[in-house]
Amino acid sequence: MGKQIAMPVQEIIQRCEELFEDLSFSSVRAWKEAEPGRKVVGYMPIYVPLEIIHAAGMLPLGILGGGDALEVIHGDAYYQSYICRIPRSTVELGVTKRLDFVDGMLFPSICDVIRNLSGIWKLMFPDVYTRYFDTPQNFRSDIGGEFYVNDLRELVSGLENLGGRKISDDDLRASIEVYNESRRWVRKVYQFRSEQPWKVPASEVYLLMRAGQTLPVEDHTQMMKDYLAAVENEDRRMKDNCRVIVNGSFCEQPPLGLIKSIELAGCYIVDDDYMMINRLITEDVESEGDHLLNLSEAFIKHSMAFPSKFEPNGEVQGHYLADIVKQRGAEGVIFAAPSFCDPALLDQPMLANVLDERKIPYIAFQFAENSGQMQPIREQAGTFADSIKLWSAA
Repeated sequence: MGKQIAMPVQEIIQRCEELFEDLSFSSVRAWKEAEPGRKVVGYMPIYVPLEIIHAAGMLPLGILGGGDALEVIHGDAYYQSYICRIPRSTVELGVTKRLDFVDGMLFPSICDVIRNLSGIWKLMFPDVYTRYFDTPQNFRSDIGGEFYVNDLRELVSGLENLGGRKISDDDLRASIEVYNESRRWVRKVYQFRSEQPWKVPASEVYLLMRAGQTLPVEDHTQMMKDYLAAVENEDRRMKDNCRVIVNGSFCEQPPLGLIKSIELAGCYIVDDDYMMINRLITEDVESEGDHLLNLSEAFIKHSMAFPSKFEPNGEVQGHYLADIVKQRGAEGVIFAAPSFCDPALLDQPMLANVLDERKIPYIAFQFAENSGQMQPIREQAGTFADSIKLWSAA
């Protein structure tokens, strides 16, 4: 056999962008229609155990709102104006029948707004399997872990009823191994970007990770492999940019233009908290033994810190961001949080205090997923980058 020719980066990113812009989810509809009986289960940010959905033979579909391409008309009737935009645009996706092919919806415990959206969804779409998925806030295995195992059992039972078949131990083992491989390649992508950010722009990584919310996990893992192989052959020159971490965008996702504006302002984004569904579990999940217990232990012991996760130890609370700055060799932090996002905005002062203590520079601004004017953000980020270069040279 001849040597396989690497797929060009542009071709991979173009495919990712097509998936990103398709609010009718054509690829997911095609997957469902390819075989009789297939089912799709949607989920909101930040985390649900995708292994269980996959083990049920169903396709997990990440629902991340409507972005800046969706005009919200009906969704505003369900929420007040001082609520973040993602629940309103998600309702808009539902009432405009863009999600009429979805058989189930999971709403994880990230905030009161998403919890309440689960109740609204049940009323609006009574024929859709809808579940509020509660993750523990106690991180002792014998308390929060036991609670979480029971929650996972209920999810397994619900999906078995939806799919009309049992989820076996072999199904769970195989799915855990598939997602372990996916997480390993996600880590490789982020590590490569941290080491050579000029070769792996944050805007491309973002689109690559967004593709993982619609593609079958096996296809997305192959896409990540193809992408890393392709960028190795790209001639992309290193610029005199500063290295920053973007924090606060873990639920409502920023417009792609915002990420590009930060990059155009002279910043390399070497880490972020976008798309945490792909990264929340930081280690491989054990694939032998009690699979639900293993999934529980992975969440209890190996999940990333973020504002919706309770940290009982006041001495380490808020230090995770500063630790990432050191780990990634970053020079500053950009707080980019959605307007009215209580978890992100309530944690921001605590995180900023820790950055002050460690003398790490930062700036902060807010956005909505449909923000259109990026010039002010680009100017703020550019001034921030210039100040870092100025003071580092002093």
